[in-house]
Amino acid sequence: MIRLDKYIADAAGMTRSEAGKAIRSGTVAVNGGVIRKPEQKIDEAAAAVTCGGALLSYRRFRYYLLDKPTGLITASKDRRQETVLDLFPPEILRLDIAPVGRLDKDTSGLLLLTNDGEFAHRVISPKYEVPKVYRATVERPLDPEDPGRFRSGLVLADGTECLPADLELLGACDCLVTVREGKYHQVRRMLAAVGKPVVTLRRLSVGPLQVEPGPGTGRYRQLTEEELCIMFKLLGMEK
Repeated sequence: MIRLDKYIADAAGMTRSEAGKAIRSGTVAVNGGVIRKPEQKIDEAAAAVTCGGALLSYRRFRYYLLDKPTGLITASKDRRQETVLDLFPPEILRLDIAPVGRLDKDTSGLLLLTNDGEFAHRVISPKYEVPKVYRATVERPLDPEDPGRFRSGLVLADGTECLPADLELLGACDCLVTVREGKYHQVRRMLAAVGKPVVTLRRLSVGPLQVEPGPGTGRYRQLTEEELCIMFKLLGMEK
C-alpha cells in the first residue's frame, strides 16, 4: 500500500505538493472514483489511477541508461564538481536514483542509474559475472602476449588480484577489454600493469546493454521492458 500523493508524484513526475494539489482539486480518480485525500492509501499494484483523465502507470523502481560524457564525476553529490546527476531534471532526481558503480571523470560511456539497490548490487558483484566491455586507446603499442596476461588474471602494482579478463587487440594502440568485476579504476590499472597507460577509455556495454562507439553524448533513457527482462534473467532476479 502507498499514499496516493506519493503514487501521483512518482507516476506523473510531480512534487508531493503538486500531487496533493491535484488530488484535492478533484482531478484524480482511483478505480473510477474521485479521491480528494492525499493521504489515502491505495494498492499500487492493483489500483487503476487517473490524473486529469490520463491513466497512470506506477513503477516502484526506475532504471536509466546514460551515455556519460567525460568531465563529470560519478557521484550523487559534490560541492565542487559537476556530477552525472546534474544531467537529470528534478522530476527524475526526486526518484532517488543513484549510479550503479563508477566511471571515472575521464572515462565516457555506458552508466546505469537506478533506485533499485538489489539490481545495482548484482550488476556490480563479480558473483553474477556481468561483462563490462571497454574500448581503450593506449600510449604504447600492445604486445601479442598481453591478451594471455589478462586471461591469466593480473596482479596490480598495489598487490590487488584481478579476475581473468579478456583483451582483444584492434590495432597497435587500440583494444577492447572485458571485465566481470568492478575494482577501482580497474581497466586503467590493468593496462598500466602491462606497460600500456590509457589515453582514452570508453565503456561500450554492460551485459546486453550498449552505447555507440563515439564520444559520450550526455543522453539518457529508461531501459525498455525487453532490456529489463533480459537483465533480470542475467542477474537471477524475479520481477
